[in-house]
Amino acid sequence: MSPEAQPLHPAPTSTPEALDRTHTSTPLRFGYGTNGLADLRLDDALALLSDLGYDGVGLTLDHMHLDPLAPDLAARTRRLAHRLDALGLAVTVETGARYVLDPRRKHGPSLLDPDPDDRARRADLLVRAVQVAADLGAHAVHCFSGITPAGTDEDTAWKRLAETLTPVLEAATTAGVPLAVEPEPGHLLATLADFHRLRRTLGDPEPLGLTLDIGHCQCLEPLPPADCVRSAAPWLRHVQIEDMRRGGHEHLPFGDGEIDFPPVLAALAATGYQGLTVVELPRHSHAGPHFAELSLPFLRHAAAPSQGSTP
Repeated sequence: MSPEAQPLHPAPTSTPEALDRTHTSTPLRFGYGTNGLADLRLDDALALLSDLGYDGVGLTLDHMHLDPLAPDLAARTRRLAHRLDALGLAVTVETGARYVLDPRRKHGPSLLDPDPDDRARRADLLVRAVQVAADLGAHAVHCFSGITPAGTDEDTAWKRLAETLTPVLEAATTAGVPLAVEPEPGHLLATLADFHRLRRTLGDPEPLGLTLDIGHCQCLEPLPPADCVRSAAPWLRHVQIEDMRRGGHEHLPFGDGEIDFPPVLAALAATGYQGLTVVELPRHSHAGPHFAELSLPFLRHAAAPSQGSTP
């Protein structure tokens, strides 16, 4: 079915009580992830988002955009910083590229791999991402734990995660860039409760923050997404957003899932969150410009009550 045959539905309405937060609200800033624009050259993707009126971009470090492993990374990053500045786009750095380290293993190697050299390769990628983020003036670096390898017990997996993240957190401290760990369905660190376990294990280091994916809240958290936002507020450093259904980890265009977005965005605005809220539709790259065009008006309409604006 063509993208034109799959329109986004209007933003659902909510109760006045859920949206009555204008006295404490912070205007939300919306971005779109380059992992949902993988068929476009990076410069073309950035120009598209600027033309559509986005506030920023979620930049996934990958071979088709800003390759973190290719030569002259610092020089390429400087050129990108100038381009972002010219377009007026804020940025966050994301590290969820599928095959950037290993062409045969999706998201491999991970922070949990049995081989310490493999774990070090993932940590090195994250350290590179921290430096890129610092050079771009990004508000956070996103990462996730990975799936527990077969034959690895839970305690060992958590120990590996904490140890492998330690040099990344040191780099984040030096660079002054938060590391925002994302709870990912099916991973060792899958829920908000798991994030707090990691935080306590590491001694609650200052640069360790949270990436909250609103769809993941709908998918598996015990609390509704708006309550997840409120409970996560003290650690919130990055937000990803898309629609989703309960029990199914499938990133959906807005209106194709079950999330009631106005109370979610009202809760987010009420936290005072200053970073980007980035649309994440990586499996819709075949029609990325189409979904980028539709997503921003949807979000602005859904956020309008909490921000005291009109659709």
